[in-house]
Amino acid sequence: MAHPSQLGFQDAASPVMEELLHFHDHALMIVFLISTLVLYIIVAMVSTKLTNKFILDSQEIEIIWTVLPAIILILIALPSLRILYLMEEVNSPLLTIKAVGHQWYWSYEYTDYEDLGFDAYMVPTQDLNPGEFRLLEADNRMIVPVESPIRMLVSADDVLHSWAVPSLGIKMDAVPGRLNQTAFIASRPGIFFGQCSEICGANHSFMPIVVEAVPLEHFENWSSQMFEDASL
Repeated sequence: MAHPSQLGFQDAASPVMEELLHFHDHALMIVFLISTLVLYIIVAMVSTKLTNKFILDSQEIEIIWTVLPAIILILIALPSLRILYLMEEVNSPLLTIKAVGHQWYWSYEYTDYEDLGFDAYMVPTQDLNPGEFRLLEADNRMIVPVESPIRMLVSADDVLHSWAVPSLGIKMDAVPGRLNQTAFIASRPGIFFGQCSEICGANHSFMPIVVEAVPLEHFENWSSQMFEDASL
């Protein structure tokens, strides 16, 4: 998760987020090189008193500063399109979870199981245990198996919401009457925090998302325990 004074992204917890971080570094390096070149040209033009008539009117240099930006845009666009298609790809998911946004909490339904679902509300500040995070803890976590393709179906019950977990590289709008789809793979065990990323009313800041990735055996034990609790 993010920490105070952090300048970069959160550590990646999914293959897609790793690709996004690599693309960010790639694009940032191109921007840095362009900025350095432009700054050098500005300083040189301001400081020098020499004039070259071949630079003031040159067909070759006009071709260069027309073709070079096009090549740079291609170098940025190709990896960007690749990641865009990767983010939309859903291949044989092991588990499907439906997240529905409400004012102001999330409800989760494990559609591959019968009657496995729950609501997730923010834990009030006065009820937090030592080591828990204010405004980020939920009373029920969304449990997923690690290294398994998960399909998320995202919708809303009342107004626009957005289901976002930065570490997993996910941000999907929750629209009333519409079912949006995304997918992710948690590449390591851990607890990953997110929040609603669409202004949805007075308590928009108080509907956190907590995803806990566990080994498959632990996930099966958790689902069995949930069924036992429901039967009681």
